[in-house]
Amino acid sequence: MKFICEKEKIMKGINSVVKGVASKTTMPILEGILIQTNEKEIKLTTYDLEIGIEYIMEADIKEHGSTVVNAIMFSEIIRKLPDSEINIFLNENNLLVIECEGSLYKLATMNPEEFPELPKIEIEKSIEIEQNTLKNMIRKTIFAVSIEENRPIFTGCLFEVANNKLNVVAVDGFRLAWKSNFLNKKEDDFSAVIPGKTLNEVNKIITDSFDLIKIGVAKNQALFEMENCKIVTRLLDGEFLNYSSVIPTNWETRIRVNKNILQNCFERISLVSSAVTEKEKKYPVKLSIEIGKVTLLCKTQTGDAKEEIYLETEGKSLEIGFNPKYFLDALKVIEEEEIFVEFGTEISPAIIRSTENEGDYVYMILPIKLKE
Repeated sequence: MKFICEKEKIMKGINSVVKGVASKTTMPILEGILIQTNEKEIKLTTYDLEIGIEYIMEADIKEHGSTVVNAIMFSEIIRKLPDSEINIFLNENNLLVIECEGSLYKLATMNPEEFPELPKIEIEKSIEIEQNTLKNMIRKTIFAVSIEENRPIFTGCLFEVANNKLNVVAVDGFRLAWKSNFLNKKEDDFSAVIPGKTLNEVNKIITDSFDLIKIGVAKNQALFEMENCKIVTRLLDGEFLNYSSVIPTNWETRIRVNKNILQNCFERISLVSSAVTEKEKKYPVKLSIEIGKVTLLCKTQTGDAKEEIYLETEGKSLEIGFNPKYFLDALKVIEEEEIFVEFGTEISPAIIRSTENEGDYVYMILPIKLKE
C-alpha cells in the first residue's frame, strides 16, 4: 500500500471517522482506523460495534493494499505535520511509514483481516433530505436527549416519518424538544430511535448545504449515506414516549416576548441560580406573570437576582418555577425573533414555540415546585 495525499484532505477524512473508534475496549483492533486503497481512492473505516463510519477520498494511489493503524496516534501525527503533501506507505516490516518534508514516522500496524466488517443493512424504509435541514433538526433537539443510561430509549432521538413529514423528538423526563419538517416527496411512514451519540457525529460530518443525505432504516440498524461518507448505527430498542399526547393543546396564560431579551435575562439570572460556590445545588428561577409584565426572581445563599420584562401577556396571572438551564437550552437554538411561552397551572408544563411557525418547533419544559 502506498499513496500521496494533501494533509488537509486526509485530515478531513480522519476527523470524519475518528468518532467511530472504540474508546474502552479489550479489542485493540477497534482502536484503529482501517485504511484501504483501490485504483484512485482511499477508504477510511472505523467501527466500535455500535457505530461504524466509512469515508472515501481521492488520492494519488501508487500501490493497492490495506492496513489498520492506531487511530489516535495516526490522527495526532497527521494533525501536527506541515500543511503539505504526505507520503504514506507500508514498508517490508509491515510498518506504516509517514513522510512529509523533513518529518518521518513509522507506526506499528494490525492485521486488516481482523477488522470487523460494517453491518450490511437491508434497507426497508428510507428518505432523502437536504443536509442543512437535517443539521438544523438535530441541533434543535439533540440537547434534550437523556444522559441517564437507566432509560436507554431516551438517550436517542425519535425519527418518525408520518403524513409526509419528518418529526425528530428528544425527551429526558424533564423536557421535550420536537422539530418537524415536510418532505419533498411522498415517503412511507416509519419510526426509529437513533442514539444521540450517533446524531452528534452525523451533525459534525454533514454540511450546511443543499446536498442530499439518505437516511435508511432496517430492523435494528440505520444508515446515513452521503456522497463520500456513510454512517451505520444500531437502533435503540423500546417504547418511545407518545409525545403528541403529552404536549398541552390549551393554555391559561401566554406571553409574547423577544427571544433575545428573554435569553439575556435568563443568562444573567443563571449566574446566581447556579453559583460557582454551590456547584451541586441548582436553584429554580421563579417567573411571576402579571398583566403586561414578567418578573424573574432567584434567591440563593450567595445572592438574589431580579429581572423585569415588559411585554404582551394574555390570560391569568401566574407564579411558576423552572430550571433556568432548560429554558436557555431551548432559547439558544430558536432563530425567530419573537416567541410565545404558554403556561397552564403552576404544576403544568410550559410550551415554547415560534410566533411564526407554531407547529414547526415545540419545546416543553416541566416546572419545579416552588418552596413557600
